[in-house]
Amino acid sequence: MQTACSLTPASERIQSARVPGQAIERLRFVNESRSLAFSRLGIHTVMDLLLHIPRRYLDFTHAYCIEDAPLGQLCSIVATIDRIQEKRPRPKMHITEVFLVDETGVLQCAFFKQPWLAKQLKVGDRLAVMGKLEFAFGFKQMSAPHMERLDAEAQTGSILPVHPATEGISPAWMRRIMAGALECLSGCPDPIPAKLRARLHIPSRSRALRAIHFPVHQGDAHRARRRLAYDEVLFLQLALRLRNDVNLLQVRATGHVMGTHVQNLKAALPFSFSEEQQIAVAEICADMQNPAHVMNRLLLGDVGTGKTAVACMALALVADTGTQAAVMAPTGVLAQQYATSIGTLLDKVGITWALLTGATPLPERRDIIERAQQGKITVLMGTHAILQDDVQFARLSLVVIDEQHRFGVNQRAQLRQKGIGADLLVMTATPIPRTLALSVYGDLDTSIIKHRPMPGAGVKTQVLTDENRDIAYGALRDTIEAGQQAYVICPLVSPKDTQDDLDDVPFVERDDRGAPTRATYLKAVTTEVDHIRQVFPHARVAMLHGRMNEAEKQQVLFDMQAHKFDILVSTTVVEVGVDIPNATLMIIEHGERFGLATLHQLRGRVGRGSISGTCYVISSAGKQRARRSPALDRLKALEASADGFELAERDLRLRHEGEILGLRQSGGVTLRFIDLGSDADIIEAAHQDAQDLLAVSPTLECRETLPLRHELVDRFGSVFVEASGA
Repeated sequence: MQTACSLTPASERIQSARVPGQAIERLRFVNESRSLAFSRLGIHTVMDLLLHIPRRYLDFTHAYCIEDAPLGQLCSIVATIDRIQEKRPRPKMHITEVFLVDETGVLQCAFFKQPWLAKQLKVGDRLAVMGKLEFAFGFKQMSAPHMERLDAEAQTGSILPVHPATEGISPAWMRRIMAGALECLSGCPDPIPAKLRARLHIPSRSRALRAIHFPVHQGDAHRARRRLAYDEVLFLQLALRLRNDVNLLQVRATGHVMGTHVQNLKAALPFSFSEEQQIAVAEICADMQNPAHVMNRLLLGDVGTGKTAVACMALALVADTGTQAAVMAPTGVLAQQYATSIGTLLDKVGITWALLTGATPLPERRDIIERAQQGKITVLMGTHAILQDDVQFARLSLVVIDEQHRFGVNQRAQLRQKGIGADLLVMTATPIPRTLALSVYGDLDTSIIKHRPMPGAGVKTQVLTDENRDIAYGALRDTIEAGQQAYVICPLVSPKDTQDDLDDVPFVERDDRGAPTRATYLKAVTTEVDHIRQVFPHARVAMLHGRMNEAEKQQVLFDMQAHKFDILVSTTVVEVGVDIPNATLMIIEHGERFGLATLHQLRGRVGRGSISGTCYVISSAGKQRARRSPALDRLKALEASADGFELAERDLRLRHEGEILGLRQSGGVTLRFIDLGSDADIIEAAHQDAQDLLAVSPTLECRETLPLRHELVDRFGSVFVEASGA
């Protein structure tokens, strides 16, 4: 059965031209075994194959003969295999030597730990190699060069693509099948309207795909990538927008009204809004007051920028309208923090509220659910407990989700279904580069608060090694003696937890020859708390981690706020929402194990009061290893800058976009072509173009945009077409 998102049947012309969405088996040379091999690469349709771009190119437009090839430079050579031999200089070392000859000389190529090459290659094969040319033992040599066995179709003087391959499909067969796919694409209309292509000065899709797979010149592939990158962002933007907007087309929005609650709340705030906060409030209120538009907005702000106060204005608008709001946080700790901070403000202006978490006693839970159903609670704050089926509202008109990247899309939709047409405000204190925000949160309008309305005392960050941790411990002793409090952050809860390697910092360090030098054993909360008690016997020490139940965690934080403890040994559970103004010192163990965003969030827990804070990040990567590791780049950036957005931009250059958000995408949309660090112009253009196209046709069903819509189905079918069983 078709849903509101399903498509009307396409015209015969469009259907016949929709080759890209057809199964890979329609292509010549793709039999059953090759189809299975393609599926291992995630290739099921013709478009999947066309977007399977080369991982590198072997440029033989300037290929050298062996005699003329320059020493000490990267160069390409095409020659014939004359001899193959295998060597084992050490028990675990295997070298395959391949001797190539042409009319001018001999080239020796060495391949390490690839014993299968001796079986794959044979004397007489024509081989293309690319690498740095050296001279030793009387031969010109290449060590571990890029290598490709050439078939009869591969000619010198061309650029040879090397596609990611798999067992059952050699690079040569991949090129042959890819050429057939490109032939099938000829005659298919370009989904991007001609006027748009002309304005952006981008090639047609068929030309771009041909250029990226079989470029004539090196610049062809670069220009083609920009066209495909634009497509990637544009269709992602359209898919994200339509996922929300199409389902809301027939939904009537709530036209919120502004009254005394908004005025009284603004007067009750102990500070005046900054200019950025005022802009964010104005944008949110304008969205909520528009009866023709359901709000989908992201409130993005650095640590301490006052997002919560801005969100309170939206809650007051709900109270003035006589409807209800739900505020969902990822942890009970953060939800309790809301009850403490937001609840106090709401009480001052007479707005009813309640807190619902997994730790709420059953009788109290039943009472809260009953009052919410009767409309006697205006604001319900809580955790995932709000998502339970028995939690219903009389008239839910606003959903607020904090640290939204910790929730899935389905959870967001599940809460929103409790109030048809409810406005959505999602918040995050994780600074996100604008390019990433536009790409990943393309379905949300964005309000950004970059600066703290009240600067506060601030935080100084210093990176240390194990050898000079006495500096951190001396500062911790001084902090406790001064009557202030501190955090010690560990990466593990228990020593028995898996100590997985990060991509850039191995668990076991090795020297240049690969021999192990030492192992780094990560500190765990359950053991470090005993160590801290031994080092500081007169300090009151507690621990906090995610495996404690909600009641225990809330009690520890309540006692910490009441200064019943001097030192809190914790995992990153304190990363967001914990506000203890008397905490002025933080020690982060194994800082190389955390991303910049997490480190920045953690240090934001200190220096929140009138006394400046200090954060010591102790790295156990080892000096030699750290010098060659991106981990040290992260820590140096943290030490040098307190600007969360600047750090986010640096993090984006150092790591994958999914990791910036604290997650890795799998089985979903990934960004293959776009470079979030250098393609800001493409992302901005695609974001604006998506909005303009949907303004012309909200469902993309007009004549000009219908090819775009069918392309969306081919790319993201599950987003638009759903089936329900009988």
